[in-house]
Amino acid sequence: MARGDLTDEEWSLIEPHLPLGERGPIPDLRQQFNAVMWRFRTGSPWRDLPAEYGPWSTAYDRFRSWALNGVFEHLMQAMIAEAAARGQADLDLVSVDSTTARAHHHAAGMALDGELAAALREAAERERGYAKGANARDGDPGEHGHGDGDGRRRIRRRHRFRLKAPKLGRSRGGLTSKVHLSADRRCRPLSFVLTAGQAGDSPQFRAVLELIKIRLPVGRPRTRPGAVAADKAYSSRGNRAYLRRRRIKAVIPEKADQAAHRKKRGSRGGRPVGHDAELYKQRNTVERCVNRIKEWRGLTFRFDKTPDSYLAGLHLRGAVLWIRSLRPA
Repeated sequence: MARGDLTDEEWSLIEPHLPLGERGPIPDLRQQFNAVMWRFRTGSPWRDLPAEYGPWSTAYDRFRSWALNGVFEHLMQAMIAEAAARGQADLDLVSVDSTTARAHHHAAGMALDGELAAALREAAERERGYAKGANARDGDPGEHGHGDGDGRRRIRRRHRFRLKAPKLGRSRGGLTSKVHLSADRRCRPLSFVLTAGQAGDSPQFRAVLELIKIRLPVGRPRTRPGAVAADKAYSSRGNRAYLRRRRIKAVIPEKADQAAHRKKRGSRGGRPVGHDAELYKQRNTVERCVNRIKEWRGLTFRFDKTPDSYLAGLHLRGAVLWIRSLRPA
């Protein structure tokens, strides 16, 4: 067994959640899974895969099949459910933040046909139009100003093209992708959202929280944290209203300009915004989670052309972090 490969106990937790082949179990399935882990752990090209993992093309084809079918996301959710069954998962406090992954020039060569490129340009123009007419109180440009059927169809079309986009953007760091995530108190990821590098943090707050799901042995999955901690970038009226509707405690400090604006309005500005300072001290768990994720060089930088491949690597890393945090049942 090579350094970083799965132990027998870890493999026994993973194997039941991997799909079978068309004609039954795949004899070298564990070898291929370890190959995928090696690739993301080192960030090396697939063609440099060591001979002990078998042909690189076989491992790559298996990975792409799993990535497109959401196997890695399902695997991370299954490992979270295993932790919940052992009483080692809780949602008392969830922290939310984002991190940027610099794109390698290999990631920038995704081929787009003419029709898709034109559709993406049209979707980007529509999105800019939605952003200009968005209601600042809610912060979600996809829900405003389109009460007619044509508007709803345009919104659905915009989201469909966004899924097909490479999700690379220009930021101060150059060509980048941004990973928005949530983490529990033990620095383990609960959900991921991938956007272009220039995307703001606050608009993705709701999307990150709505992906949290802990399947319990009995009853419905738990999707509502007790409290959510985030930095001032997430301090918006829309985010706070969303947490109030879901009866989630907000541990988010108020921005100085927002406080000044509220005071300037006097009694019309509303009540002062407070937060639990002791709970806020634990917000660093999500930043420590980011550090653990980026121990894998293939996630520190984005080498993958397609967003589903990079997102699959994030879910794979999340599943491994959950597995290696489990204590004996």
